[in-house]
Amino acid sequence: MRIGIPLESRVGETRIAATAETVKKYIAAGHEVIVQAGAGDRAAQPDAAFTAVGARIGTAADAFGADLVLKVRSPSPEEIALMKPGTALVGMLEPFNADGIAALAAAGITAFALEAAPRTTRAQSLDVLSSQANIAGYKAVLLAAGVYGRMMPMFMTAAGTVKAARVLVLGAGVAGLQAIATAKRLGAVVEASDVRPAVKEQIESLGAKFVDVPYETDEEREIAQGVGGYARPMPASWMTRQAAAVAERLKASDIAITTALIPGRKAPTLITESMVQAMRPGSVVLDMAVEQGGNCEISELNQVVVKHGVSIVGIPNLAATVPADASSLYARNVADFLKLVITKEGTLHINREDDIVAACLVAADGQVQRKG
Repeated sequence: MRIGIPLESRVGETRIAATAETVKKYIAAGHEVIVQAGAGDRAAQPDAAFTAVGARIGTAADAFGADLVLKVRSPSPEEIALMKPGTALVGMLEPFNADGIAALAAAGITAFALEAAPRTTRAQSLDVLSSQANIAGYKAVLLAAGVYGRMMPMFMTAAGTVKAARVLVLGAGVAGLQAIATAKRLGAVVEASDVRPAVKEQIESLGAKFVDVPYETDEEREIAQGVGGYARPMPASWMTRQAAAVAERLKASDIAITTALIPGRKAPTLITESMVQAMRPGSVVLDMAVEQGGNCEISELNQVVVKHGVSIVGIPNLAATVPADASSLYARNVADFLKLVITKEGTLHINREDDIVAACLVAADGQVQRKG
């Protein structure tokens, strides 16, 4: 099978879907690999690293003309046009983007969206959301610390004591937990809040304080359990109580990092403009959900702005700001997924009885396979 690795064309996307490490394995298995020239330059994977393991360097048309195309992000209409009907495509293809998936189906592409993999033990090694969110949570804290005009840890000096920064993390999924751990390592005092009660123990195990918002009804408690490791939209009554609790904690916080996402929906608003106004001058809000509408009401995509004396960071796709490690982990996720759809003889085989394959398959035979 010919495997193509194209250069990611989306603005700000620095990652690559394969590294010399995984390409070497593909070639050892008998596949031909074509890497678009310069595809890995931004991820510390130069063309020479690929040719050293037996890959061929080619054009975009060469890479997209392969039997199997490995990408990080969804292809553009121009890139779809370079793929022939029957091409298999693996990547983070935005399974809830109905128009995007329909375009892939109309082009006759067999598409696998890795974000749709179930959050199960068996799927952990190919869980792209977790591998990339881990990196994003780490980088979020470093980015916020860089914008923050003070130091993170407590310092005791002859000139006096510098208090430790107080960090509030909203959303304790993979990114949030990594943000908590990183902020603690930098010496901050950390608090965190999440809809799901099950994460309280994880938050506290990392040394952070859990901001508890009690449930008043069985319905609230049931919804809070989430589905497949993800949060669900909470009732308005609970959201009102959470907003009040968050507003109080924000007043005492120096840095707030928001990570809350609900698959297929706009990110929930957790920080309003009035909450920002009540924060101390010089505070920082870093909105990791800015690309999905934002958790902060006044964050701006691709911007770091100062409003009401507070720096609001709206830099999206933080994993792409750590391209070498993000690509390395993502490439391994992809390689593990391919084990489920490529036979030992090197042919594509779609086992619809496999829960992971069935969940990731979004387009095949000219039809959308999964509703967005």
